[in-house]
Amino acid sequence: MSFKGQKILPAIRSMKDFDKMLKTQYEYGVFLDMHIGMLKSVFDYARQNNRKMFLHADLIHGLSSDEYAAEFLAQYVKPYGIISTKGNVIMKAKQKGIFTVQRVFIIDSSALERSIKLISKTNPDYIELLPGVVPKTISEMYERTGKSIFAGGLIDHPEEVEQALNAGASAITTSDKSLWKHYS
Repeated sequence: MSFKGQKILPAIRSMKDFDKMLKTQYEYGVFLDMHIGMLKSVFDYARQNNRKMFLHADLIHGLSSDEYAAEFLAQYVKPYGIISTKGNVIMKAKQKGIFTVQRVFIIDSSALERSIKLISKTNPDYIELLPGVVPKTISEMYERTGKSIFAGGLIDHPEEVEQALNAGASAITTSDKSLWKHYS
């Protein structure tokens, strides 16, 4: 299973990276580490190039990651989707009609249980599970939530991509350009 036909969601950390993504067939991607002053123009540029980009709300420099920020992003920037670790951001973005991705870090069984509870409360469209190199956790998260999973973090090789996809991930979020190239 893949996300809109893509096994990889390129994770973009700079405009140079985005220009590289534009030279690929990838339609969907994720913006990370953005300055608040660049948001509007970068998303306008993405739309002009027929790219549907998620925005990691927790990684915007100059903007607090809270429900007011989510409302601002939904109304002013209009990303395809918002990614956040914060439940209030996810719930506000959903309320504003933006696709949502609840990012969770699974470091032990307690974190898994807390994440399941958070997901049942926020009801995101997707889940981004980190680290993405634990197929057992991907399978369990999918079985218990029924949500599409993006696996991210510490995935460096095509074999790890395939393991995550075989475990039930819909796509892999990665800034590793060798994986972008391998799957393009």
